[in-house]
Amino acid sequence: MKQGGKLIIFSAPSGSGKTTIVKHLLEQEELNLAFSVSATSRPKRGKEKHGVNYYFISVNEFKSHIKNDDFLEWEEVYRDNFYGTLKSEVERLWAEGKNVIFDIDVAGGLRIKKKFPNKTLAVFVKPPSVDELKIRLKNRSTESDDKINMRIAKASVELATAPQFDKVIKNYDLDVALNEAHKLVANFIGIERK
Repeated sequence: MKQGGKLIIFSAPSGSGKTTIVKHLLEQEELNLAFSVSATSRPKRGKEKHGVNYYFISVNEFKSHIKNDDFLEWEEVYRDNFYGTLKSEVERLWAEGKNVIFDIDVAGGLRIKKKFPNKTLAVFVKPPSVDELKIRLKNRSTESDDKINMRIAKASVELATAPQFDKVIKNYDLDVALNEAHKLVANFIGIERK
C-alpha cells in the first residue's frame, strides 16, 4: 500500500456518539479530512446510500475481497454480517491529499493502528453508561429489541478495550466531546487551533 496522509480512527460501542463527532470533524475544513467509507455485507437501513454510508456488497463479494487481500481490516461482526475497510478506499483518499478519518468498530480500529502505528490516532468514544447507550439505541428506532440487546452485550466487551486506544473521549456532554475531538485531531495533524 502506498503511504499518504494521517489516519484518524474513532471507535466506540453503537450509540456512543462517534458518528456525530466524525461528521462534525469532517465539516472543519482546516483539518483536511476525508471519510473512509467502509464496505459491508449487511442490507441498507433507512435512507443509507451506497458509496456514501457504506459500500453495500454481497456476502460472496465480501469473501472474494478477503481472499484477494483487498482489505486493510475486516470483521465478521455477526454471522454473515461483514464490515471492512478496502485498501483502495484509503489509497483513493490519500491520492487526494487528505487525512483519512474512520468511524469504525473497535477491533477494526485497533487493527489499522497496529498496521500504521506512527500515522494513526486511535480515539475511543466512551458513553456515559451502558444504560444511556440502551436509551440512545432505543430512541433511534432503527432496530429490534433483540438487535439492541446484542449491541449492548457487545458494548460491554468493547468498553474493556478503551485502554488500548491512544485517547479516550468521554461523551457525557456533546459540545465538550466535539471540542476535545477537534483539539486531539488538530494536534495530531500538526495545526494550530484558530
